[in-house]
Amino acid sequence: MEHDHDDEDSDHDSGHGHKHHEEMFKRKFFISTLLSIPVLYFSTFVSGLLGYTPPTFTGSNLIVPVFSIIIFAYGGLPFLKMAKSEFEDRQPGMMMLISLAITVAFVYSMAALVLPTESSFFWELVTLIDIMLLGHWIEMRSVRQASGALDELAQLMPDTTERINEDGTVEEVKVSELEEGDKVLVRPGASIPADGVVVEGESDVNESMITGESKPVSKEPGDEVIGGTVNKEGSLRVEITATGDETALSGIMKMVEEAQESKSKTQLLADKAAGWLFYIALGSGAITAVAWMIAVGFNVTVIERVVTVLVIACPHALGLAIPLVVAINTSMAAKNGILVRDRIAMEESRKLDTIMFDKTGTLTKGEMGVVEIETDGIEEDEALTLLASVESDSEHIIAEAIRNSAEERNLSIHDADNFEAIKGKGVKADVKGETLYVGGPNLAKSEGFKISDKLNQFAEDAAENAETAIYLFRDGEAVAAVGLADVIREESREAIEKLHDRGIEVAMLTGDSEEVAEAVAKELNIDTYFAEVLPEDKDKKVQELQDQDKKVAMVGDGVNDAPALTRADVGIAIGSGTDVAVESADIILVQNNPLDVVKLLNLSDLSYSKMKQNLFWATGYNAFAIPLAAGVAAPIGIILSPAVGAVVMSLSTVIVAINAQLMKRKAV
Repeated sequence: MEHDHDDEDSDHDSGHGHKHHEEMFKRKFFISTLLSIPVLYFSTFVSGLLGYTPPTFTGSNLIVPVFSIIIFAYGGLPFLKMAKSEFEDRQPGMMMLISLAITVAFVYSMAALVLPTESSFFWELVTLIDIMLLGHWIEMRSVRQASGALDELAQLMPDTTERINEDGTVEEVKVSELEEGDKVLVRPGASIPADGVVVEGESDVNESMITGESKPVSKEPGDEVIGGTVNKEGSLRVEITATGDETALSGIMKMVEEAQESKSKTQLLADKAAGWLFYIALGSGAITAVAWMIAVGFNVTVIERVVTVLVIACPHALGLAIPLVVAINTSMAAKNGILVRDRIAMEESRKLDTIMFDKTGTLTKGEMGVVEIETDGIEEDEALTLLASVESDSEHIIAEAIRNSAEERNLSIHDADNFEAIKGKGVKADVKGETLYVGGPNLAKSEGFKISDKLNQFAEDAAENAETAIYLFRDGEAVAAVGLADVIREESREAIEKLHDRGIEVAMLTGDSEEVAEAVAKELNIDTYFAEVLPEDKDKKVQELQDQDKKVAMVGDGVNDAPALTRADVGIAIGSGTDVAVESADIILVQNNPLDVVKLLNLSDLSYSKMKQNLFWATGYNAFAIPLAAGVAAPIGIILSPAVGAVVMSLSTVIVAINAQLMKRKAV
């Protein structure tokens, strides 16, 4: 449960606020712990336990109470402030339980200075405050997360653009000054400033950050373009059709914001346990008071019994039970290439029954590659060498894929002369004294080249698998063909298989065509796929599955995935994806490996198991200590003194700490 902080604990829900609170609790922990040393050293209980006699001098009897007052005011005050919101909400939790314990310990210990009793809780008071500050510092560090998704989206838009005036001159203006109907010049490599229509020029535009489509999209006069996308080689003149809040990117930003706001708040297990213990402590204290007053009348012994019950009802261990597991779990996750931005998402991951992957850049590499080769009278390596040589001067995405494939095989590319791009059909060049052509069926038809039945069949099979077939032509006939497609990651198959073994349904989202989606789904044995999905529909597809009472995680890497990432019960971003996807997610997979999703689920199971075990040890201590502190065993001569209660409390803390550390031995 999140706690409201006053004064120096304000703006708690912001990324800056989390960092501020982390530093504040860290500072208070170290200063309070330092100030606790004199209290512990001069404490009668500690000196008696360790067998030493602290020095006495004028004022030495004031060291323990004075330092305890300072620690209570400095380190304990934040808990009292945070308890105020729990009190106002009528939802007692950890803060009210801590506040009850430290307030009772403080008031009684101050009264004990003048009451006829030798017991006081000063050393218990300061150690309780110290450990609770430590637990809260660990907690703040583990939950701190940035909330910059909307800022990252906004940064896709350029600040300035080149507007074309009526006289044909070009001037640089702020994008915010653009109006509908304005014409702008978009040079190669520049971002398109707003939604519009191409009025002049031809080029490819990279829309993957918006649509998820891996291939750059060819644009010519009459085609629509989206603000925030990136122009490739050619220059475009674009007429603006939408600006500001009306653009597609602004629509996505709005959905991200709505999805973030729609996330429900989950209360931590420790808060629930603390709420129960608060009422148990009050009830036990009341019963203790009544029982002892009936037995011996009202005296100092009754007060001591009640105070002992109320103080030890707040075990140190409960304050560390969850934060320690979270901290160790977060560290283990990081070592396995998993960054946890939201601890609640890590806890909720164990409940997932559906994992939805974005295809491009997640299950696939998000780039075109040669996935198969067929030859007719030529060796594969020679064919690929010649293909790459012809394409050596081309900037087309297919040429880049062929060259990359040749590099992966360590093939040496030959020099090419007289390179020529045949518009819309292919390219040609002279390699080692012969003219070679590279292109598709249109090139063969226009040039009258022959294609054998063998290579024709290869092209048909490639089309069925959503691949693009490209031929190498020599002496008027095709001698080789390659199938190009978005390359599937090797890890994707194993990841999906392991998810199925866990009984988890696997779904896939993509902006690609039905044919491409079907081919990938069939190849990876995916249960459900959604093709040709627009950004706003990705968000809706997640909602559709959630409406079927499914617990859904979304795994993606593009801006178009951001709304779906935030809408999902758990948003998982591929670390090499765009910054906005990372900022919108609860979990980040640094290694860009789908198998890490399985590791995430294993870690979630492990941490939840350890949390339950730690809560058992922390609260089990109370089941044992509270009745003894209340005096149920007094008739047989057993009474739990405040000092012994403190020792038992410390033992439960040690057990919780060791149990949390044992997590590190588990493999994920």
